[in-house]
Amino acid sequence: MLENNLIRDMAIVERPRERLEKLGVEALKDEELLALVIRTGYSGHGAVDIARAALACYSLGQLLGLPLSQLQRLRGLGLSKAASLMAGVELARRAQTETHLSMPKIQTMQDILAQTMDIRDKKKEYLLAFFLNARQQLITREIISIGTLTASLAHPREIFAPAIGKAAAGVILAHNHPSGDPSPSDEDIRLTQRIRQAGHILGIELLDHLIVAERGSYSFKTSGGL
Repeated sequence: MLENNLIRDMAIVERPRERLEKLGVEALKDEELLALVIRTGYSGHGAVDIARAALACYSLGQLLGLPLSQLQRLRGLGLSKAASLMAGVELARRAQTETHLSMPKIQTMQDILAQTMDIRDKKKEYLLAFFLNARQQLITREIISIGTLTASLAHPREIFAPAIGKAAAGVILAHNHPSGDPSPSDEDIRLTQRIRQAGHILGIELLDHLIVAERGSYSFKTSGGL
């Protein structure tokens, strides 16, 4: 039996919409989010009651996967609310698919080299970081530093702070050699090992470190340096 839990009877600070506005959508419980989609209840029972009852019968994943014919039979939903819920689920699915399709998959060194063409002939050294998700898709590319690579310019925190913020599973570094020679310097080798060790601790793998130059490129992974 449902409790009497009308949203209008709740303290303002406890209402889902007000909590979302104050705390952000991530702070809301599943039943509160569901109640915001359902919006209204029926005699004596609010949207939160309906959401709570539905989640007592099904897990969130099961509920959102129900066909319309079954969803609309849940007490308090009906065709209109069930259709709104299914529409919201489908919009989220399409947005996720669109995001995945727009994120190129990094499968070979050539995929990254194609993303570094703009720094090959720079007169200063540019250190780039490519952040990848668990599917090996490129989340984003960021310029970490400009200038001769040093421990201060290429500190692990400069690389892994944005990696953590973007929930990256792996990172690929790339920098250019204005001299035209892609051979790694002692500092390049030290940097690579330092970043690899930091990534191991954080659980964000350094997948490769590439050096690009006018006379070719160098991969630490291909060359056995990782």
